[in-house]
Amino acid sequence: MIELSAAAAVGLAFVLSLIGTVMMRKLALSLGFIDQPGRDRLHRKPTPLLGGVAITAAILIPSILAMVLARVWSVAGAPDWLPKELSVHIAGAVAKTPLAMVILAGCVLLHVVGLIDDRKRLGPWLKLAAQIIVACAVVFIGGLRLLEMVGEPFSSIASILWLVLITNAFNFLDNIDGLSAGVAAICSAALLTAAAASGQWFVAGWLCLLLGASLGFLVFNFPPAKIFMGDSGSLVLGFMLGVLSILTTYYHGGPSGVYYSVFVPVVLLAVPLYDTLSVVLIRIRNRRNPMIGDQRHFSHRLLGRGMSQRKAVMTIYLATAATAAGASLLPHVNQTGAILVFAQTVGIVSIIALLESADGRGKP
Repeated sequence: MIELSAAAAVGLAFVLSLIGTVMMRKLALSLGFIDQPGRDRLHRKPTPLLGGVAITAAILIPSILAMVLARVWSVAGAPDWLPKELSVHIAGAVAKTPLAMVILAGCVLLHVVGLIDDRKRLGPWLKLAAQIIVACAVVFIGGLRLLEMVGEPFSSIASILWLVLITNAFNFLDNIDGLSAGVAAICSAALLTAAAASGQWFVAGWLCLLLGASLGFLVFNFPPAKIFMGDSGSLVLGFMLGVLSILTTYYHGGPSGVYYSVFVPVVLLAVPLYDTLSVVLIRIRNRRNPMIGDQRHFSHRLLGRGMSQRKAVMTIYLATAATAAGASLLPHVNQTGAILVFAQTVGIVSIIALLESADGRGKP
């Protein structure tokens, strides 16, 4: 029954995102909410935005509905038709409501900031400030912590930096049709596996919504894209993945995995992390603002080598899936297995680095 519920959550978010994307595309065209071609843009014709509204709504609506139902059922009792496998988690869902409200409020704030930026450029530093504010709120108000075993203040600082880094990684990744949504779907599926293995149904439920929302939007965003998510979508995807990667438990006790299970999020998100950090370093080296967009990403390198947009996107999908597979195995292997997973991840990133060093469009 848990599996059916998870499938239903993915399906609900998929349908909401799919229908919402169609509606937002029509609205964007009527309002003139259009992304025009530019120097840091690959598309050659005006393309409607507002796809991020559909993604965010597909996450928010079921989340709010679930919180309301959990609160009502905790008082009035679970209905007879609700399976016991789900009703036993009502109290836990109610207990998680304060944290959920802080996280969803952060999503809304980043979504609004992204919408404003999609309409008229806010500038990178204002967006970064908003990300830091949201990350601090989730850490200090919501109590979300990464690496709690090392104590404070390192845990809080690491948590804030991680949230800002992953939020920006997916914002940066939205540089070619279908890339950010597809990579988000792959990472959500891998995290869902880890959360389900730990019995973290609160986290798994959100990952189901994130997976469905990403796939529903991807139907219209896969190259050639009919609509873009914009910053209003990429900031939300990155923030949610950052939050859920912290909330997911990777270590299940015993001698296996005690030292290296904490690296699961890093291995899982190795491709977007490498892309973000390498692009920032290139921009700094060239004395350019590291937050200003350009065509220096891994995807642009692949296009410069003659790949089509679809082939470039699929290449990055496969690289992400490979690191995601290793990340899923990491908590369950011995030390030798962990070394192999790390070696595979380094190998994949090294291949990316070799491809980036080739001449072509976007040469640093």
